[in-house]
Amino acid sequence: MTGELQLGFIPLVDAAPLIVAQAKGFFAGQGLTVALSREGSWATVRDKVAAGALDGAHMLSPMVFAASLGIGSETKAMIAPLALNRGGAAVTLSTRLAGEQPPGVQLARLARRRQEEGASPLTLAVVYPFSIHNYLLRTWLVRLGLDPDRDVRLTVAPPSRTADLLAEGVIEGFCAGAPWNAVAEAAGVGRTVVHVEEVLPDAPDKVFGVTEYWAAANPQVLAGLIRALDAAGRWCGAMENRAALADLLARPEHVGAPVPAIVQSLDEMAFGGAGLGRPRPEHALWILDQMGRWGQAEAADPARAAARIYRPDLYDQAVGNR
Repeated sequence: MTGELQLGFIPLVDAAPLIVAQAKGFFAGQGLTVALSREGSWATVRDKVAAGALDGAHMLSPMVFAASLGIGSETKAMIAPLALNRGGAAVTLSTRLAGEQPPGVQLARLARRRQEEGASPLTLAVVYPFSIHNYLLRTWLVRLGLDPDRDVRLTVAPPSRTADLLAEGVIEGFCAGAPWNAVAEAAGVGRTVVHVEEVLPDAPDKVFGVTEYWAAANPQVLAGLIRALDAAGRWCGAMENRAALADLLARPEHVGAPVPAIVQSLDEMAFGGAGLGRPRPEHALWILDQMGRWGQAEAADPARAAARIYRPDLYDQAVGNR
C-alpha cells in the first residue's frame, strides 16, 4: 500500500499511542505517512473501518469481536494485532446521589424506591454495548443487588458527552474511560465510585483494530504500524514523559480536556512495556465469556473465534522478542 494512511481515534487518554506515534515520529520512523481522524462515537469508528474509510483505529476490544460476529452491525471480520492499554475505565455517579450512605448504596435504594412507586428507572450511560465499560457497570450493579436489565435503564453516550449529560441531569451515572470521570469530578457534578481494577482485574481495554481483509492485503504496512504503536506505547508508559504526554493529549485536536484531569487519569492506566502490547488469548476468551454472560452472543467455538480475532502472532512477527 502507498499513500497516506487514515487512522481513527476517540478523544480518550488511551488513544495516546496513536497520538504519540504521530507527534513523536514513530510512524515516520517506519516510513509511514499517517493522518489521524478524531471521531465522535464508537459506532462511527466501527462503520468507517468496516467501509474502508479508515485503514485502522483505536477500538474497544469487545467491539472487534462484535463486528466479526455480526452483532449490532453487519458482519465484518476484524482483527486486533496490538493491545493499546489496560485500566482507566471507571463508574461515576452524580453528586445528586450524595447522602449518608455510600453512593452505590444510595443508587440501589433509589432504584428500588422508584420501582415501588412505579416511577421511571434511573438512567445510567455506557459508551458502547460491546465494551468493558458495559461489563464493568453491569457487574458492579449486580454486586449492589440490582438487575442491570430491569432495575435501571442503560443507555449509550459518546465518552466526551458523559460529564455534560451528568451535569444536565439526563443521566445519574456513567461508566467511561479516562479522562471523563476525572472531568466530571473536577466540575463537581460527579463522584467516581469504582475503578475497573476493583471489579474486573486485568480486563483488556482498547486495541488497534483493522479488518481481516486489510491486514491480509497490507502485511508490511501493518507490521510497521504495530512497531510504531508499540514503541509509542512504551514512550507513553515512561514516567519521565508523563508531563509532556499530558500536555500533548490536552490539545483540542486530541482529547481536549484539562491537563490536571489527564494527569490524574494517567495514574489509572498502563501503556507499553512488560508485554502489554501483545494481545493475550486469555483476554479474548474473557471477552467472549462476558458477551455470553450478558446475552449479547454465544460463539459456537470460542477458542477458534479468539484465535482468529486476537492475533499475537502478528504482533510477534512485527516486534520479535522486544
